[in-house]
Amino acid sequence: MPKPLSLPFDPIARADELWRRRWGAVPSMVAITSVMRAQQILLGQVDAVVKPYGLTFARYEALVLLTFSQAGELPMSKIGERLMVHPTSVTNTIDRLVKSGLVDKRPNPNDGRGILASITDKGREVVEAATHDLMAMDFGLEAYDDEECAKIFALLRPLRIAAGDFQDAG
Repeated sequence: MPKPLSLPFDPIARADELWRRRWGAVPSMVAITSVMRAQQILLGQVDAVVKPYGLTFARYEALVLLTFSQAGELPMSKIGERLMVHPTSVTNTIDRLVKSGLVDKRPNPNDGRGILASITDKGREVVEAATHDLMAMDFGLEAYDDEECAKIFALLRPLRIAAGDFQDAG
């Protein structure tokens, strides 16, 4: 897919200028517009890298999570909790990974109603290769150095705490 032609001006800065004239300065408007545009850019770049592996970024995240688990498996409910997504999204993601042979599902012996998802050997191979490729392109953040990436993380952390993602331990 060819890149669209670059505009000769920053459309978000232009929107800010027009917004100021009509409603006054609202820095949060340009901030959220910039964050949302950055999310579109990053998701497009990352998805392009994982697509040859039959993955989306959501499926990649699920594989990484399973890779990080001690036994290579987790209850579906725990996957949703850790990835902060709705149970329906987890089911969809895991079912697609099962169809691809990257994950297996089985009843959870510790929970009569629960399901365990476990990464397969093929899944481990795919996540290693995809991770190598994502790291090679700095997860789309090659425009930033390590210190700037740490600042981005720190800037967004209070938003995540306020949203209830986790409790701030200090």
